Amino acid sequence: MPRFLMLVLGLSLFVILAGPASAAPRNIVLFVADDLGQQLGCYGDPVARTPHIDALAREGTRFAWAFCTTASCSPSRSVILTGLQNHANGQYGLQHATHNFGSRPFVRPLPLLLKQAGYRTCAIGKVHVQPEELYRFEKYANDGIIDGGRHAVRMAENAEQFIRENDPRPFFLYICPTDPHRAVQGFANERAYPGVQPEKFDPAQVPVPHYLPDQPEVRQELAEYYQAISRVDQGVGRLIAGLKATGHLDDTLIIFTSDNGPPFPGAKTNLYDAGTHLPLIIRAPGQELRGVVSQALVNWTDLTPTILDFSGAKPPAYALHGRSLLPILQTPSPEGWDEIYQSHSFHEVTMYYPMRSLRTRQYRFILNLAHPLPYPFASDLFDSPTWQGVLARGDRQYGSRTVAAYVHRPRLELYDLEKDPQEIVNLAEDPAYAKTVSGFQEKLKAWQKETGDPWLIKYEHE
Repeated sequence: MPRFLMLVLGLSLFVILAGPASAAPRNIVLFVADDLGQQLGCYGDPVARTPHIDALAREGTRFAWAFCTTASCSPSRSVILTGLQNHANGQYGLQHATHNFGSRPFVRPLPLLLKQAGYRTCAIGKVHVQPEELYRFEKYANDGIIDGGRHAVRMAENAEQFIRENDPRPFFLYICPTDPHRAVQGFANERAYPGVQPEKFDPAQVPVPHYLPDQPEVRQELAEYYQAISRVDQGVGRLIAGLKATGHLDDTLIIFTSDNGPPFPGAKTNLYDAGTHLPLIIRAPGQELRGVVSQALVNWTDLTPTILDFSGAKPPAYALHGRSLLPILQTPSPEGWDEIYQSHSFHEVTMYYPMRSLRTRQYRFILNLAHPLPYPFASDLFDSPTWQGVLARGDRQYGSRTVAAYVHRPRLELYDLEKDPQEIVNLAEDPAYAKTVSGFQEKLKAWQKETGDPWLIKYEHE
């Protein structure tokens, strides 16, 4: 039976997390970067300059196998804030402009649940879900933030001001810079950000991941991307300094993560590892073992249960799709954390391409529910120099995949990740794997039923 059926609360290993009766403050900071993959020093990236995030990993638990459930901004953020897969909460695609997707009225997200539990809540930066009245925070501390949320240092300064307010309630801070998301052109590195030291990268030295072609424009974009990541890191450093200065570093649960993978074709909007295998670092009060590297397979449906567990807040009346991570923070290889489920339906409103996926330690299985359609491109990814270079040259190969294989996908995909970590050789039609495919199909359909997936209708009508 899929593990998400039970919400595990109140199983903490730490004295300060023992329950709502604890006298210690139970503050929470949830820091969500925008389009950040594992381009961090603590995840083994050879060129990233992320000393503050790396230090946070040394002080807490770094999850080596953490995954978003969908590689798209608004849907992913809705999962983070509700503990429900986006096909269940209704935020199928982007919130803004003509896309206009939003969550269903029954949903009770973190800002509401924590406010009811006596928290003061504050969002700084990108929220990007709706309806606003459902996801409303008490305060939005965005004064002085430059360029739509790219000034993570100023965001952290605003966070310290909020913490210092004369209010005895515990706080929930939701901090979401726009970095390292693409700007209209490039990564917004051309301007100065007060308090931020620009970190320049040599395009010749950046690693080119397997899903991208090794071309000059790709290397230039990657160098720009790493510079935007460094701004995120400096914001994390300023945030930690603020928590220390206010005396709240050791009574605050800190969660650092990202909404989805890098903003390049082949990663963002895909359910392959390149788009969904992301950073997750948690530093908990009272954590005796530091620098833990967890091998548990976890996903973003687990974040709301974790925060509810820590806060002692009452969960919603409906079942959540994840479980608390607090009981496993000090266990490098916990039992029973060996598979995750993922769900993607839209990015932009014109990008209809529903996919459902089951990933285990050995396999990734993907069901492409609208497989006769060509795979759609997010507008910013299509317009990027990376993809425009492919079009200008007429390339047939795009990194480790052919262009044809990227754009035209079969109904079923199965990859043996032990033999094929780049997810290139599709085994779904191989007779030797027929039993494996059948088993995954059954499990995935059962999960869709249990989570109320509206796309179940396609089994009957197509």
